[in-house]
Amino acid sequence: MSAETYRDAWGIPHLRADTPRELARAQGRVTARDRAWQLEVERHRAQGTSASFLGPEALSWDRLARRARLADTARRCFTALEQKDPETAAWVRAYADGVNEGLTETTHPTSTHPAPEFARTGLAPGHWDPWTPLGVWLATHILFAGFPAKLWREHVATHLGPEAVALFAADGPGTAGSNGWLVSGERTTTGHALIAGDPHRFIEDPGVYQQIHLSCPEFDVVGLAVPGVPGVAHFGHTGTVAWAITNAMADYQDLYRERLRRTGAGVEALGPDGTWHRAARHTETIHVAGEDTVEVEIIETDRGPVIAGGPEGLDDGTPAALSLRYPPRVTADLGFGALLPLLRARRVADVDRALDAWAEPVNVVQAADTEGGLLHRVAGRVPVRPAANGLRPVPAWEPGHEWTGWHTPPRAGLTEGVAVMANQRGPATPLGVEFAAPHRADRIAALLAGKERWSASDMPTIHTDTHLASAAPLLDHLATLTTETTPTTETTPTTETTPTTATTAPPLTPKAAALRDRLLAWDRRMDADSADAAAYAAVRSAVVRRLAAHPALAPAAVAPAYPEVLQPWLALVPRVAYALEHLLRADDLYGIDRAATVRAALEEIAGRPPAGPWGDTHRLAPWRALPTAATAHGDEPGLSGDHDCVLCTSPVPGLTDRAARGPAARYVWDLADRENSRWVVPHGASGVPGSPHHRDQQLLWLDGELAPVVTDFDRLTKESDD
Repeated sequence: MSAETYRDAWGIPHLRADTPRELARAQGRVTARDRAWQLEVERHRAQGTSASFLGPEALSWDRLARRARLADTARRCFTALEQKDPETAAWVRAYADGVNEGLTETTHPTSTHPAPEFARTGLAPGHWDPWTPLGVWLATHILFAGFPAKLWREHVATHLGPEAVALFAADGPGTAGSNGWLVSGERTTTGHALIAGDPHRFIEDPGVYQQIHLSCPEFDVVGLAVPGVPGVAHFGHTGTVAWAITNAMADYQDLYRERLRRTGAGVEALGPDGTWHRAARHTETIHVAGEDTVEVEIIETDRGPVIAGGPEGLDDGTPAALSLRYPPRVTADLGFGALLPLLRARRVADVDRALDAWAEPVNVVQAADTEGGLLHRVAGRVPVRPAANGLRPVPAWEPGHEWTGWHTPPRAGLTEGVAVMANQRGPATPLGVEFAAPHRADRIAALLAGKERWSASDMPTIHTDTHLASAAPLLDHLATLTTETTPTTETTPTTETTPTTATTAPPLTPKAAALRDRLLAWDRRMDADSADAAAYAAVRSAVVRRLAAHPALAPAAVAPAYPEVLQPWLALVPRVAYALEHLLRADDLYGIDRAATVRAALEEIAGRPPAGPWGDTHRLAPWRALPTAATAHGDEPGLSGDHDCVLCTSPVPGLTDRAARGPAARYVWDLADRENSRWVVPHGASGVPGSPHHRDQQLLWLDGELAPVVTDFDRLTKESDD
């Protein structure tokens, strides 16, 4: 036997081979057979060449990928891996070889695994180099830590004052999150631990996680792989130990303001020693489908690659240049040395040792084994540097902003037999700046506390909980509105000593009063079939729009001319939406009469209420590289949940009710019996449109149900090698 492929009832690949290297090759091959188009897109994104077939909409990403040196960093990391850990390097190389074999199969005229997107675009699959999986990993996570939030903090502080940074401190529209909880054996029906959760990412079709089973004499692992990357990094179960991660919300990337000048020999950057230093410089060409090619200047200073601006400033002429410093570019280590040890892990101590080699993204890891071992720690590389580096771009020409070492990853324990992480402040607090509100974590903890013993089959009740605690501030404002004329005050925003001006609030109209009463009686559940949830969301969006349009916030409405790919972090309406709790509860909000704003929003929606329940407008909006009319957003299913629900399906209030982010997978790892574990993804195991397994898990995902994890090869169907 070299390698064998089996499938379960959901088309999930189960691979068996004699050696880890043969298994990696088989994993690459089956991934290419199931997801050829997805792999091609990811390879191009890592190289900064996706605009060559996706067109101008992909140009801004390609510019960032080129200027941030993603492909070059991946090459450097692989070269270092070959020198430091030749076994892992050979294992990664085998995976890339398998991808190339699988891609050849998908485009062969007699292929039983066609990828129709290639015919549609006229594109032929490209070649995967050994470093390509590292490039895919890096491209997937370069924005994961949200370094553009530093641009937002600088922007809002400049235009609204330094106090605005705290007002708007929330996990913003571009942040990836997750829920994860570990229940020790003392709190389960079996006496063995359970690990459950769901990563929240932008929902893509095909999905960003691949259910897979990898078996050889050295290990037998089920888990969620990242297509294009060997092994099982984030969520896995070896039979005797299981692990899962959540985003630690750590800050480990820095932005530096650079002073650049052109010389006859190239470009120089002013350093913290007060002298000018030669910067590396060259140009690259980006091909854009349907348009002229674009030339991009690549500059790298001693801090890192320049990702925005240059010697002449930004595109609008603003004098600015920003360099990005991120750990793999500094260390030539992407943490791939942890991947094989994770697969070989038998106990939590093995997982713990493996994670000492983890680099990025920085995660909070929960693990448990069949002997009762438990682990709750941060994994990843966070630089030691001044606090100012974490807040906003810092001047490269001033001393005191250098990296001086690496933080020791913090550890934590359990409370009353459980550990809950949902991107809130936790063990990673010393390593981060902004964290998610505690609502999801508090709700999960409360649900777990409500029952003495838990089983694997109980976990979907937590996955799908729709209670929205963050509704409280807006509902509190609604509760103060009356049907009678009442005097109010509005603080004038000019100075703190300006006297307040008395005003008279008009009475609520009967329709608005009825809507207020209805919302105050609402159970605060964002269920797809709830008309009250739809009404609340409509009022919330109206409040967000009105606050964002207020003249007091207008200075922050025009974002700086940074690259388009960074603009989601700089848009005012989403920032108001995700910080609404803070804005409604602040002692003062720049003199804005929030009571009047809420009243006007209530009247607006009372006069034009939603026509249907929440799920009519709160629909899935997955990203597809090649969208078609048949997959337009209007054809996608309605969703329960909301950003601050445990069932985290994130709209952008004030802009859209559609959810581009949500649970990219759900899992339950049972340490009593791995066969009792469960999982599900939003679509299916196959990325091929028309395949019976392209979207066959979606109904399960929508209903909060999970598919069984099957690891017994006797219960699987062997696939032919054609």
